[in-house]
Amino acid sequence: MKVLVTGSAGFIGSALSLQLLARGDEVIGIDNLNDYYDVGLKQARLARTLDSDRYRDLRIDIHDRTAVAQTFARHQPQRVVNLAAQAGVRYSIENPMTYVDTNLTGFANILEGCCHQEVEHLVYASSSSVYGANTDLPFSVRHTVDHPLSLYAASKKANELMAHTYSHLYRLPTTGLRFFTVYGPWGRPDMALFKFTRAILAGEPISVFNYGKHRRDFTYIDDIVKGVIRVLDRIPESDSAWTGEHPDAATSSAPYRLYNIGNQQPVELTDYIEVLERCLGIRAEKRLLPLQAGDVPDTYADVAELVRDTGYRPNTPVAVGVSRFVDWYRSYYGAGE
Repeated sequence: MKVLVTGSAGFIGSALSLQLLARGDEVIGIDNLNDYYDVGLKQARLARTLDSDRYRDLRIDIHDRTAVAQTFARHQPQRVVNLAAQAGVRYSIENPMTYVDTNLTGFANILEGCCHQEVEHLVYASSSSVYGANTDLPFSVRHTVDHPLSLYAASKKANELMAHTYSHLYRLPTTGLRFFTVYGPWGRPDMALFKFTRAILAGEPISVFNYGKHRRDFTYIDDIVKGVIRVLDRIPESDSAWTGEHPDAATSSAPYRLYNIGNQQPVELTDYIEVLERCLGIRAEKRLLPLQAGDVPDTYADVAELVRDTGYRPNTPVAVGVSRFVDWYRSYYGAGE
């Protein structure tokens, strides 16, 4: 089928595009190649897909309403995966309007395109950040998410609300995916594993927030992509059991679903660093710091609904995923043993 992937030069978008192409789909990839982080890395990711005659590369910002509308009208995708977003919890504190432009206005443009072109299914990236101040672990899609701790988290919750509105009013099938700390080869340089690896290899200290005591449900990139594809192939329908008297936050009388995609194995940051040290063969010098504004102490995904509806459960151990990342990093950057 023909799939529109936004954020096609991004960490997840590039990996997803490769897998869609591998199974025979046609991919329309759009990305604005902004300079939030190394554009060269984005171009290198993109180069992996450009050899395919079933890949169409478009340089578009989803904040551009006209360009998005024209793309939908010209290419008429059957399904859409929206991964384009301004990422990062901490960056949202410094640059809030960037999140409004891309994560809110941009997502509205995608919803409008899907609606007008009668797209079969919109799958979009949400985030574990939406759980915010909730400390009831593991996080379930049935939990309320009314207390975000950053504008990034708030923008992702807003995406879920916007999607539900379009599912309700226009019967547009939508599925939101709450990703849990994605890592692996070709990852983002602003994320912990990337920053730690670069610093350790350079003989520099690493900043370890919350004194290394917080836990994250680190989820390997291949597991994320497999989950996205399983969900993309399952178009949601109205939940006949849904009632406004006892509303289920994860489903609806509209064709709307939410899923967590996480590894269900929270790892303390100090343990994660120890795995990295073993893979690198170098001990890290640690600068222990308090928890940063906007961060949450722990994340832990309940994936029961994902398993029930798609039969898929992420399962890559952290030791395996970190080792693969280190191998890629050494190869890509020419970092010696």
